[in-house]
Amino acid sequence: MRTPFDRRLVEALSGVSGVHVTPYGPDGAVDHDRLAAVVDAIAAAGIDNIVTGGNTGEFYALTSGEVRAACRTAVTANAGRRAVTAGIGRSLADACGLAEAAAHAGADMVMLHQAPDPFQSPAGAIDYTHRVAEASPLPLVLYLRNDFYSREQFEALLSHPRIIGIKYASPDIARLMDRIEVARRQAVLVVCGLAETWAAPFSAAGATGFTSGLVNLLPALSIAVRDALRKGDYAAAREHVRRIAPFEAMRAMQGNGCNVTVVKEAMRLTGSDVGRVRPPGTPALQPGEVEALAMLLRDWGLEIR
Repeated sequence: MRTPFDRRLVEALSGVSGVHVTPYGPDGAVDHDRLAAVVDAIAAAGIDNIVTGGNTGEFYALTSGEVRAACRTAVTANAGRRAVTAGIGRSLADACGLAEAAAHAGADMVMLHQAPDPFQSPAGAIDYTHRVAEASPLPLVLYLRNDFYSREQFEALLSHPRIIGIKYASPDIARLMDRIEVARRQAVLVVCGLAETWAAPFSAAGATGFTSGLVNLLPALSIAVRDALRKGDYAAAREHVRRIAPFEAMRAMQGNGCNVTVVKEAMRLTGSDVGRVRPPGTPALQPGEVEALAMLLRDWGLEIR
């Protein structure tokens, strides 16, 4: 039987899971002073769950050592104010080692990136997930971008008692509703993994909470979406999302290759230079794209420096 999870962690996942960027210095190395400042600002703004080592943090562009060090910096900078979830993944040995390191660093939960292996099978992925779940005592969030499981396999995937939630990042609402039904029977949360623009339809389908990269720039707008959905005020949520949609559309350029690039460029434009994106992400925006982004930021009331 599944032991109930700490209510504080359940509430954190039910709010905004803000994924911080990874700043780099002029030499291309992780700038831990700037990283601490980014996390401090997100925590101070009231974001419920701080995700370190997420895709907005360029998880796959970092070495395992850099992921571990970034987790330590994030936990220290947060200083216990919010929940901290540490991204883990890659090979089974790497994922287990990162899970152990996250627990040692003081993270509250771990988030397992879905393995990108083109030859994985559902049975192999379930075994991989459960073995990683055994590697540390922390509750585990599954990051699911490619839902290739049958209903029975999905039930088996969620059966490990350490799994607290799923960051579901597929826009198939009908399939999402089926997954929520299965997850509820196992007391597992389903979180919108497609940021603010999909938060309302996911909420209407029964999901709770959403992820955000916008928190690096304008956390108050993410919180406004959260609060509107908690009140069931979908009209207000849609208006907030209308303001956010052009930003997310820019992030989706080049097959999502601009996802982090747009966030970092927006931070640079507003006075917080956190360095460029490492390959294979898009290194920089075109001049016209930068100007369009600057216009959007001005519309949001942000000062361009």
